[in-house]
Amino acid sequence: MGAYYDEIEIEDMTWDPDKRVYHYPCPCGDRFEISRKQLASYEDIATCPSCSLIIRVIYDPLDYEDDDEEEAGESGEEDEDEDDEDSNDSGDDHFEDALENLHIGGDPAPAIPVAA
Repeated sequence: MGAYYDEIEIEDMTWDPDKRVYHYPCPCGDRFEISRKQLASYEDIATCPSCSLIIRVIYDPLDYEDDDEEEAGESGEEDEDEDDEDSNDSGDDHFEDALENLHIGGDPAPAIPVAA
């Protein structure tokens, strides 16, 4: 797409923690907006919600590739902390079970008889 109003570096944009978007002033009086999730998805087009202008955002996509996981963890942080403790216990049990069944080397795993 070549019809950008402008190309703006991400460092020139302002982060809005309430709306969770980067924004930049638009000539119409509103603001161009792009979310971290869009940046993590390699989208580089910020749109203005009030007019048809768009800008291309210059940024390093590698700086945002882990944001999907972080955003999933930020919604309902307090509740998830309690759930994490419970899930860690079951995760440890699962890990211990996996270790018991792990076989390294040329020794074949012992056969377990099963009634037919």
